[in-house]
Amino acid sequence: MERFPVVIKEPQTLQSLASPNLSFPITKSTTNGGGGGEILPPNKTCFLSTTGCFVASQRRERFMWYSRVPSVWSPISTRAASVEAGTSRLSINIAEKDVLTALSQIIDPDFGTDIVSCGFVKDLHIDDPLGEVSFRLELTTPACPIKDMFEQKANEVVSLLPWVKKVNVKMSAQPARPIFADQLPKGLQTISNIVAVSSCKGGVGKSTVAVNLAYTLAGMGARVGIFDADVYGPSLPTMVSPENRMLEMNSETKTIIPTEYLGVKLVSFGFAGQGRAIMRGPMVSGVINQLLTTAEWGELDYLVIDMPPGTGDIQLTLCQVVPLTAAVIVTTPQKLAFIDVAKGVRMFSKLKVPCVAVVENMCHFDADGKRYYPFGRGSGHEVVQQFGIPHLFDLPIRPTLSASGDSGMPEVVADPQGEVSKTFQNLGVCVVQQCAKIRQQVSTAVTYDKSIRVIRVKVPDSDEEFLLHPATVRRNDRSAQSVDEWTGDQKLQYSDIPEDIEPEDIRPMGNYAVSITWPDGFSQIAPYDQLEMIERLVDVPQPTRAQAKTPADATLKN
Repeated sequence: MERFPVVIKEPQTLQSLASPNLSFPITKSTTNGGGGGEILPPNKTCFLSTTGCFVASQRRERFMWYSRVPSVWSPISTRAASVEAGTSRLSINIAEKDVLTALSQIIDPDFGTDIVSCGFVKDLHIDDPLGEVSFRLELTTPACPIKDMFEQKANEVVSLLPWVKKVNVKMSAQPARPIFADQLPKGLQTISNIVAVSSCKGGVGKSTVAVNLAYTLAGMGARVGIFDADVYGPSLPTMVSPENRMLEMNSETKTIIPTEYLGVKLVSFGFAGQGRAIMRGPMVSGVINQLLTTAEWGELDYLVIDMPPGTGDIQLTLCQVVPLTAAVIVTTPQKLAFIDVAKGVRMFSKLKVPCVAVVENMCHFDADGKRYYPFGRGSGHEVVQQFGIPHLFDLPIRPTLSASGDSGMPEVVADPQGEVSKTFQNLGVCVVQQCAKIRQQVSTAVTYDKSIRVIRVKVPDSDEEFLLHPATVRRNDRSAQSVDEWTGDQKLQYSDIPEDIEPEDIRPMGNYAVSITWPDGFSQIAPYDQLEMIERLVDVPQPTRAQAKTPADATLKN
C-alpha cells in the first residue's frame, strides 16, 4: 500500500476502527499536487493509503476517515471495497501482533520464558468491529497450580490495549502423552508423567503418601491413575473403596480394565482375586509388567506408582520398563530409615530418574501446646542435604491419617481443608512443577542445529551446553553392531561414516539417553554420559549463504 504525506481538505464521514495501531506518525507536509489545504495538526497521527487516511488523537479515543477526493469516493465502489479489505487485513495482523506482544509479558516461572514462546497461546481470534479478542491458553497439565493466575493476567494485559473492549480466555491442557510415546508399550503411550513413590523400606507410610498424592493431583484437575506394584503385600485394596473390587479383562483386546474410585483409575494385584502372591522374583516381575503395560489406562496426566520395598529385580524391572519422569522419596526420622532410603536414591540416580521431593513421615505430634519428636529429627534433612533433593515435606503423627487409610477413604478426601491435606497440596504443586521442568529439559537436551550442522547437547540439571560433530557421534556408537561384545574390537570403521552425515531424527529415551536415527536406517542409543565423553567442537563456523564450511572444519577438544 502506498504511503505518503497528505493534506486534509474536507471531512467526509466518521468511522470507528478496531485498532488504533493502524495509525502512524506523519510530518507536516503537503502533497505534490494537492495545493493549499490544512496541514495535519501536530497532535494527530494517521495511517495513509492511496485514497485517504485514518486520523486519531494521541489519546486514541476517536477515529475519522478523510477523503482526498470526496467526489470520487463511494461506499459501494469497487476500489473502496478493495482498499477497505486490505486495510482490514492489515488491521487484524497488527492487532494480533499487539495481543501477542501483550501476552509475552507473562512469564512461566517453571520454564523461565513467556507464555507465547512456550506455545501456550492457541486459537487467537479478533473481531475487528467489536474490539473483541478470543484465545485459548493450552498449558502443559490441567493441574497447573498457577492456571488461575495465567487466566487473570492474560485478561488484564490484553484488556489494557486501547482498542480492546472484551476479552475471552479459555483454559485447556495439552493432550496426555509422554515425550517418547512410540518407544513405549501401547498401554503407556497416553500417559504424560509417571511418578514413582519409593522408600526402599517397609512400614514408613509409602503407600499412604502415594495414594494421597494421587488424589491431591486429581483434586487439582489432573487425570490420574495409581499402580500398586507390591505383589507380595498390596496396600491399595485397603486404602481405597472402589465399587468394583475386581479387575476385568477386555475379551477382544486382551487388555486389563482398571477399576476406579472417585475418578482415579486403580490397578493392583489385590484386585486380581489373588490376594497376596507366593511366587519367585522372575514371576513377580512378569506379573507386574503385565498388569502395568496391558492395562487400559487411557489418557492420564500422572500415573503414580506405589513402589515395593527394596532395590532388587522388581524395582529395576519397573525402572527399565517404565520411563519414570520423577521419584518421590518417603522416609521416617530414624537413622535406620535413612540408610535404606539412601540405597533407593542411589538406584534412581544410576537410572537417571530425578528425585524431586522427600516426605518425612511420622515426624512429630502436638500435645499440651508443645511439639514432640518421638523418633528424633534429621533423617529427611540428611537425605535432602546429602543428595541435593530440593524439597522436603513433613507429615505429623496423626490418628486420622492412619484411620483414613484403614477406612478406604484417603485423608485428602476425608478432610480436604486439614493440615495434612495442605501438606499434600504443597507436595502436589511441587510434583507438577518439577515434572514440567524435567519434561522441558529432556525434550530439548539433544537437538540438531541444521544451520551450522552440529548436535547441541545440554544435559538435564546442567547449565553447560556443548556442540558435537554428527559424524563423531555416529562413530562413537557402542552397540553390538559397532563393537564386538566378546572381544571389544571395533567393527564400525572410521571410514564407514561420511563426514557430512546428518541425523534424521533425535528423540529422548527416558531421562538418561536419546535415540538418534541416521540416514542408513541405524537407530543409535546415545546415553548422556557417553555424549559428555565425546570430543567437542570448540571453533564452530558461522553459517554463510553458501554454507561452505561444515563442522568437520572445526577444532576438536577432548
